[in-house]
Amino acid sequence: MLILSLILSAVISYLLGSLNSAIIVVRLLKHEDIREHGSKNAGLTNTLRCFGKVPALFTLIGDLSKGIVAVLLSQLIVKLLAGEGAIDLQLVGYIAGVFAIFGHIFPIYYGFKGGKGVLVAASILIVIDPLTFAIVIPFFILVCAITRYVSVGSISSAVAYPIITFCINHFVRHAPMEHCIWYTICTACTGALLIYMHRANIKRLAEGNENKLSFGKKKEAE
Repeated sequence: MLILSLILSAVISYLLGSLNSAIIVVRLLKHEDIREHGSKNAGLTNTLRCFGKVPALFTLIGDLSKGIVAVLLSQLIVKLLAGEGAIDLQLVGYIAGVFAIFGHIFPIYYGFKGGKGVLVAASILIVIDPLTFAIVIPFFILVCAITRYVSVGSISSAVAYPIITFCINHFVRHAPMEHCIWYTICTACTGALLIYMHRANIKRLAEGNENKLSFGKKKEAE
């Protein structure tokens, strides 16, 4: 039942992750397809630049909510089907998170073309590991504030995420090494996905063509 519960939670997390908030919000509020505007990315930054603060706020709420729901629902499924002590529930959360992010990036409902997964990754951290969240998110904000590039903040945080996860669980919580390794593997997978989805940003940064963060409507590429 443990394997079945993990497979079920992974599938549900992927399907939840595939519900792209930016696409849904922009279609409902603006009757447009976010993937046809700006950077063509179905995510918060492009929504903010192209359609303003209100659609961006609803996108933020939607992406945060689906990550939280995916983790909590997956943990509940495993507890109900496999039993309370069958597996470490924090690990279940990390696994669910990876599949939710994968769904956000490659959504089955939208031709496998979605967003970059940064917000979903943040929402998963809120539930699974608030202490790591309390370190990674200020780090992200600081890098964005210094560089004024959301992409640099996202990439830097993706690199730091597994490192901070290991350090917190090993040196602060003194979790078993096996758990620390599995947590780090899951977060490294998440970080790799986020960096991969920023490959175009990395290219533009190298060429000096990446746009800096602004809070007005802006119909141009990231």
